[in-house]
Amino acid sequence: MASIKNNSVTINVESWFIPLDILSLICLSFLIMITVIYLCIIALDKICHTVRMILFANTCLTGLVCGITIFASTVFTLCNDLKQIQYQDSMCIVRGYLVYVSPALHAYSYVLATIYQYMLVVHPTRLFWNSARTQIILIIIGWILAFAFIIPFLFTGDIVYDFNNQICEIPLRLSFPVFYIPLVVFVIPITVVMVFYFKLVRYVKEMGKNLTPAATLLRAQRDLTMVRRIVILLQILLTAGCPMTVFYVLSFFNHAPKYHTRIGYFFVGISLLCVMIVSFQFTDLLKASVKKIICGRRTRVVPMFAGRSTALEMKIVETLN
Repeated sequence: MASIKNNSVTINVESWFIPLDILSLICLSFLIMITVIYLCIIALDKICHTVRMILFANTCLTGLVCGITIFASTVFTLCNDLKQIQYQDSMCIVRGYLVYVSPALHAYSYVLATIYQYMLVVHPTRLFWNSARTQIILIIIGWILAFAFIIPFLFTGDIVYDFNNQICEIPLRLSFPVFYIPLVVFVIPITVVMVFYFKLVRYVKEMGKNLTPAATLLRAQRDLTMVRRIVILLQILLTAGCPMTVFYVLSFFNHAPKYHTRIGYFFVGISLLCVMIVSFQFTDLLKASVKKIICGRRTRVVPMFAGRSTALEMKIVETLN
């Protein structure tokens, strides 16, 4: 451990700081690369131009924003660690602001996808709700709200520079922001997803008990599977995010570790990378596009179900040499 003094403040540079920073940057680099590849494929391949893929693209884009934000913060931290200095640049508060906005964007992208799948099953005749235009409008509204919810803390001085973690953040202590931010960013969106998931499970079970046409029941079960996959992705995020959750709880008793943000960011980067990798396995159209690119084959698509409420929903049925 090395110790320096700058501006009358002693800074401890632990031996594990720089290796952890480098590992975080490697992980975040893969995350950024993967999400950019996904977005390029979705934009360029016409078979990915469906409502579901628009929502998935929103999830990828929010994941990219998260990755870039944490990457920029980690680069700043690494530079200060290498120089063994404490230094707050002009963009520190902005990065601190985006650190709270970006996970909100990502979490609410799952809310939109879940509600879409629910409406597709329970209210398939509401074409306005299920249209691409409506979903794009909702995505824009979600982005505006995510950027707005943290703005008050920019003017109250709650986001401050923490020289131990070399980042601007809201200090973990018993305060309103520490309750408010997890509630808005994590608790509310996860609760909404779970409520709609269980409502959809119950609805599909009722359909199975009634004399529901086989094709309709099959569509409902497929949409339920889509929502179940979203729940799995959230479980991955929550599992990898356990360290930050523990730190938040410990902060209520003034026992949070001094370097909680460094540790927390590392696990957040890993969780986002895992989610994006698993998302590829869960997204059939994306897998089909990648296979087409790799194998140099052309793929023919037809409507998945005749009379579906949206003509944009399609399924890969045959790959030709």
